[in-house]
Amino acid sequence: METLNPIQPIAPLSQKERILIIDSLRGIASLGILMMNIPFFAFPDVAASNPVVMNEIGTINYKIWYGIEWFLEGSQRAIFSMLFGCGVLVFTSRLEARIEGLMPAELFLRRQIWLLFFGLVNAFVFLWPGDILYHYAILGIILFAFRRMKPQHLILAAFICLALQTARENRDLYLEKSMIAKGEAAAVLDTTVVKLTDVQKEHLEALTGFKERSKPGSRKKEFEKAVAAVQGDYAGLYDHISKTSIWFETSFIYYNLWDILIFMFLGLAFFKKGVIQGAHPMKTYIALAVIGLGLGLTISYLRLQTIIDSSFNWFEFYKDVNFSSYEISRTLRALGIFGVIMILYKTGWFKWLFALMQPVGQMAFTNYLMQSVICGLFFYGIGWGMYAKLQRYEVYFVVGVIWLVQIVLSNIWLKFFRFGPMEWLWRSLTYWKLQPMRKQSEIIVQREPTPA
Repeated sequence: METLNPIQPIAPLSQKERILIIDSLRGIASLGILMMNIPFFAFPDVAASNPVVMNEIGTINYKIWYGIEWFLEGSQRAIFSMLFGCGVLVFTSRLEARIEGLMPAELFLRRQIWLLFFGLVNAFVFLWPGDILYHYAILGIILFAFRRMKPQHLILAAFICLALQTARENRDLYLEKSMIAKGEAAAVLDTTVVKLTDVQKEHLEALTGFKERSKPGSRKKEFEKAVAAVQGDYAGLYDHISKTSIWFETSFIYYNLWDILIFMFLGLAFFKKGVIQGAHPMKTYIALAVIGLGLGLTISYLRLQTIIDSSFNWFEFYKDVNFSSYEISRTLRALGIFGVIMILYKTGWFKWLFALMQPVGQMAFTNYLMQSVICGLFFYGIGWGMYAKLQRYEVYFVVGVIWLVQIVLSNIWLKFFRFGPMEWLWRSLTYWKLQPMRKQSEIIVQREPTPA
């Protein structure tokens, strides 16, 4: 092992060591994520992902829902996961180049534990039930064990995770189909001649309950119940949101395990190969964009069409569909969108955009949590109470305002300070030492890859 220098200080990444494009990508993804998250702040879950509940079919609201679902859904979260994978490698390798022994691993573990804590704060204090920090904290520790793998092995690991996630999706699909088939088999029995067994009764009850929950009337009742809880007092709001958060931070993480690791592995591989840094020739990114979007949008269209053909009735959907392709679609679309962004970067025509996004990415942790606070105050009953009061297209005006605020604040803040507020707190807790906050009068040199 290479001899390390224990004298060098244990400190966060300096401004001189930052890579512009990674910060810019993180900024773009952190803003983009809000486009997918905000319907779940603004509406009950049953309406956020289903335009039938609020009678949106044939309106601009339906077109917006379709556009987001077809093109963007899951992509920004995927890019964010890729960048988190990069961050694991940057954090650990930089420390291991300076410090001997187990201290780099200890600092990384401490970093992840604090991230887990902030994820719980986001879920149970800021009341965002879709928090991803908790998942990143746990899965980042798993990723730590793979950080030294060769890029080709990491890409293979990503493909294995994609296969496992797709298998999991289809296992769940066929469990639902099996439940329907068993229930329907019990339903056709003549109970005047044949007495149903306890198992057959359970199958029939499961079928009846599923069919009932899929009906428009049941979804409307679920919608109204959620609105009453969120527009009520804090106790009712907390009870309603925390039930989802508990599920999301426990049971769902086992379902979401492979989903996140796909892109963490790809992020590590792409960083080691220089893909994320923009060091590859333009043809690499064109291939990602054309293949990713070409296949991804086609599969996404076919997937959505089956949902539309079933009139958003999940009973009919599960009964008729034969293969679940969500993760395949999301993976391809995410790589395609990443390719498009990198093409814009490689042309050099959009330096202003990437420079504008860089501070947003440096403050991505602050901005992500700020989105929870702003949206909670705006939509929940304990704030302005706009929950379920706006149309879907109006909700995206709120997105635009939040983007503007975060872009302006991030650019102004980082003119005077080294870190965003939450970045500073996270680093101070990780190193167990207050980090200098204000910028010194130093010349900051951004590291840029050499264009290929």
